[in-house]
Amino acid sequence: MFITMVVIFVLGYIAIALEHPLKIDKAASALFIGVAVWVAYILGGEQILSNQSGAINGFMDYLKRFPDSTYIDFIAHHEILEHLAEISEILFFLLGAMTIVEIVDQHGGFEIITSKIKTTKKVKLLWILTIVTFFMSAVLDNLTTTIVMIALLRKLVGEQKDRWFFASMIVLAANAGGAFSPIGDVTTIMLWVKGQITTGPIIRDVFLPSIVAAIAPLALLSFTMKGKVQRPEIKETDEHEYTTTTFERNLIFFVGVGSLLFVPVFKTLTHLPPYMGMLLGLSILWITTELLHRKKSKNEKAKLVVVGVLRRVDTPTILFFLGILSAVAALQSAGHLSLLASWLDSVTNKNVYVINSAIGILSSVIDNVPLVAGAMGMYDLASVGQFTQDGIFWQLLAYCAGTGGSILIIGSAAGVAAMGLEKIDFIWYMKNISLLALLGYFAGIGTYWLMHYFHIVGV
Repeated sequence: MFITMVVIFVLGYIAIALEHPLKIDKAASALFIGVAVWVAYILGGEQILSNQSGAINGFMDYLKRFPDSTYIDFIAHHEILEHLAEISEILFFLLGAMTIVEIVDQHGGFEIITSKIKTTKKVKLLWILTIVTFFMSAVLDNLTTTIVMIALLRKLVGEQKDRWFFASMIVLAANAGGAFSPIGDVTTIMLWVKGQITTGPIIRDVFLPSIVAAIAPLALLSFTMKGKVQRPEIKETDEHEYTTTTFERNLIFFVGVGSLLFVPVFKTLTHLPPYMGMLLGLSILWITTELLHRKKSKNEKAKLVVVGVLRRVDTPTILFFLGILSAVAALQSAGHLSLLASWLDSVTNKNVYVINSAIGILSSVIDNVPLVAGAMGMYDLASVGQFTQDGIFWQLLAYCAGTGGSILIIGSAAGVAAMGLEKIDFIWYMKNISLLALLGYFAGIGTYWLMHYFHIVGV
């Protein structure tokens, strides 16, 4: 069953990649493997927990607390619930962020930004969106930033294939922007909270590699991309579907964006998970819209308050996240990821550049959160050398795990969100974006190596 789990995951992954030829929605495939991998795990649980050191350690700790338990109790009542808690944090965060963005969009709030962007030249627009995304991702996080920027993109680009390209470049920029900030990505937050990195050094040492990762593909595209984008047509029915005043649009925009920006502040002040801050922001925006539109007709109010807007939120994307993260969690629990990490360690002779480069590439296939968690478990903080706090290994891990996910569309939370929101084809992304992402990824690693080779910064 240990091998069967991998086979199920790979077959499901292929089904997701071939979503359009198979005409099976990726959310359905993801949910199937999310359940099937756990079924295989529990059916072969006794053998897996006996033979796999990556899984047995957790089981033995569990038996110390609950001596009369069986392997079924451990998998069904401990492992699944433990992973469900982590997955739920991401899902509630995503649901809150998508709802806030949808409310702002429904009120026409993004016109405040889109009205300032006049250019229709593809190259110029791409530079503007990339730079805005990069710095916004450092303040928010790459997932929220991607959701916001795609909402803006829909107001600026009408042609679907053009929008796919711009949305994909937004994913690259969001992942790169999140890599140098301690609050910009889930993995950097993990490293920051556990003490492997601190705020000042990670920004100082990883900022330049991150910006190179975002700019290198842009520089190449500046020579090859030509033409102008077609702005989306505004249908008359859309214009008069609802009426909001300038005051209402501005108020909802600033309350909505303020709620998103407040999330990292909330986490810092309260030490509660980010999704709690996101749900707090949603509740404030919910109350605001209820009070703001309380005197409007029932039909008009239904399109502008949260109850109505929730019907427009992309639920399949959330279910896709659930399935993918559940499947990866099963592989983590059964010890597959620990074996992978140990193998990496042995074949690279602990070369931190090779290890982290490989982890980054693997993060385009496997979620970067368990990969980083596995790396944190393999290596302890040292008092000196490359594994010390803010050492080369941890900083490069933050960069590689953050930006490597851009190589494939489902390699990062930002990519999965973009794929769901814009229905980006997996194969199309591989043909048109993956090489650009690889170029930026290795250019950033090279920049980091040069910085330390010439002792410009860092340890």
